[in-house]
Formats: sequence, C-alpha cells, structure tokens
Amino acid sequence: MKNNQFILYGANGYTGKLITELARDYSLEPVLAGRNENAIKALAAEHKLPYQIADINNPAELIKLLSGFPLVLHAAGPFRHTAKQMIEACLLTNTHYIDITGEIPVFEMAKTYNEAAMAKGIMLMPGSGFDVVPTDCLALFLKNKMPDAVHLNLAFVSQGGGLSHGTATTMAESLGEGGAARENGKIVSKPLGHKSRWVEILGKRFFVMTIPWGDIATGYHTTSIPNIETYTGIKPGIHKLLKLQFLLNPILRTSFIRNFVKKKINQRSRGPSPAARKNAYSLIWGETINKNGESIIATLSCPDGYTLTSRSSLLIAQKILNGNFRPGYQTPGSAYGADLVLEIPGVERQQIN
Repeated sequence: MKNNQFILYGANGYTGKLITELARDYSLEPVLAGRNENAIKALAAEHKLPYQIADINNPAELIKLLSGFPLVLHAAGPFRHTAKQMIEACLLTNTHYIDITGEIPVFEMAKTYNEAAMAKGIMLMPGSGFDVVPTDCLALFLKNKMPDAVHLNLAFVSQGGGLSHGTATTMAESLGEGGAARENGKIVSKPLGHKSRWVEILGKRFFVMTIPWGDIATGYHTTSIPNIETYTGIKPGIHKLLKLQFLLNPILRTSFIRNFVKKKINQRSRGPSPAARKNAYSLIWGETINKNGESIIATLSCPDGYTLTSRSSLLIAQKILNGNFRPGYQTPGSAYGADLVLEIPGVERQQIN
C-alpha cells in the first residue's frame, strides 16, 4: 500500500465521483470501494485506480476492506443507515474515519465512540464536507472573536446548482421529522422553519428559515456555545407553506410516501452538471451574541456545495495521511481550527463588525 492511499467508500455516487476526479490535485490515490461491482469497476478503469468491493452491512467484508489502510472517506449515505457499521469496523482495524454527512443523529452517534477512538489512536470526523466545514469554521472564528458568546446563529444560502441523488434521498429519509435547535446545551425538537429572518451577505439581503443543520450537533462541540440555531435560504412564500407541514408530518413519515419520493428522485439526473456547478456558489452567514446583547457577524463566500465537499474532504484526508490528526471524535474546527476552510480554493471570509 502507498502512503497516499485511502479507501473511498461509495465512490460511484455523485459526490464520490467528484472526489475521485479531484484526488490527484491533492496527490492522493483513493482505492475505490462500494457494493456495486459493475459501477465501481468501471469507475476504477476510467481513472486507472485500484478498487475493492464490500457490502456495508457485512462486517467481515468491511474489516477485510479496511485492514491495512490508515483512512476511509465514507461517501455512501444516507449515513444514518451506514455510518455506524463503518465506524465500528474502523475501530477494529485502527482506521481513521471521515464522512460527508450533515445528519444530526449521525454526529451524536459518532460522538459516543469518542473514548474507543481515543484508545485506538484514531480520529472520527463525520461532516468533512459542506456539512459542516464552512459553518463549523465560521462558528469557531466568531467564538474566538467573542469568547463570552451564549448564542450562535448560522445560515447558508446556495445560489444555482442543484441536488444530487444522495442529498435528495437523505432529505426524503427525513420527511415529516421537523426541525431542531440547541437550547441551554441540549438538542431540542422544533417545528421546521419555526423562526425566520433576513440576513445580509456581501451587500445582498436573503430570507432564511430554521432547519436542523448539522451544526446543532457539531457547533456545540467546537465552540461550547449553549444556544444554537441554523438557517437556510428560502422564498418567503414557500416558508409560509412549510410552517403548515406539521399537519402532514404523520403522512410524510410513512414509508409509502418516502419510498414514492425516492422513486421520483431516482428518475432525475444524478446531480448538477459541471457547468451548473461552475456557475453556482454558496454563502455562509454567522452571528454570535453575548449576555449583554453585543453581537459579531461574519460571512464566507464559497464554491458550490459539491465542489467544496470534494475539496474539503480531500484536504482533511491529506492532513490525516500526513500524520496531522487528533484522536477521538472531532469536528473540522476542533481538529484544524477556524482557518481550515480558507485552505479551500475560492473561499473568502469577511468580518462585518
């Protein structure tokens, strides 16, 4: 095995293919892996890369896959169905674990393996992509500027682009589950879009509503700020409709509806085209507030979410393979600091006040 090799599981997915295409920019050679042999084999032949086949639900196959490799970049979601199996295999093979999830339950589950990972000397870092690298780094930047902050508000707005099958399927798995926030250090359930506001980023105003973004979990680990809300951009009219979703939640949670939506997703293109990604971009807004009501606001301008995910996960993989890691459960900010996101091409940070 070469010292620049790692396992890329879920390589044949939309984001997995982007990671494969960009790996050479980081002098890395992923070993492409997944359970769809035809797709993995074809992708490996296209990029002249090695490959292996393993079923995420077969522990023996996972252990065989990971043995001898220092790192797995897990890109096969929805991660609420796949992360636990991979993490437990990593603990048996002393393999560092990173993934590209944004699912709150996955972050909270991974955190329960902190002591086991510490004992093995490996790092567990779910959320090494757009969920949650830029928001986590901005949260830490604001915390460093305001150490006495008690409230953290984060928002992101995507301009252009679109959704991959994987992202859309993860969203379908969450239909009818509402939202979440962190209050006094605890994660609490909230209606989806229970709050809304206008934020200004680079001179433009955007309407945003609350959603259960991964920072509800990771932001507290990174900053210790006890009250956290996360928002996304949306049209005000759609927000009004979504506030009535609670009436439909029992129906939306049924497997019939979720399977129907996933079937429709599978009939769409696999994700945004290269041209769409090139013209798309993402904006991040963050605010900390202390007990005196004083606030600090900062923003990030970033490439589209899929490009950022591919580059940030490869950047973190590169650091780990070079021996730069912290054992145990980590977030991007806790392991690499607030400026990690600035190492990604096309990312700029602005402090407003």
